[in-house]
Amino acid sequence: MRGRDDGERLDAGRLGGELGERATLVQFSSAFCAPCRATRRVLKEVAALVPGVAHVEIDAEARLDLVRELGVLRTPTVLVLDADGRVVRRAAGQPRKADVIAALGEAL
Repeated sequence: MRGRDDGERLDAGRLGGELGERATLVQFSSAFCAPCRATRRVLKEVAALVPGVAHVEIDAEARLDLVRELGVLRTPTVLVLDADGRVVRRAAGQPRKADVIAALGEAL
């Protein structure tokens, strides 16, 4: 997962899902994206393992406004948000579970 982002702040209203108490894994997906399904599974597992972490999945095609605003160029793209909704990490492509857990370390 890539290093610190520009500090963009997101809230539940903009994401369409509740933020985690400690961190949030935001996934941008599209309907016919096979890696998106695997990414969903990995992020759900990590969110279940780490207390206070939520997973929010966003349909990129339905939220082109947010895709453009955040510079999402492909799916899956994963953003790691801290407790305040600030983007602290970002990655495009299917992440490994160990990388997601490591990236959460910056948000917690």
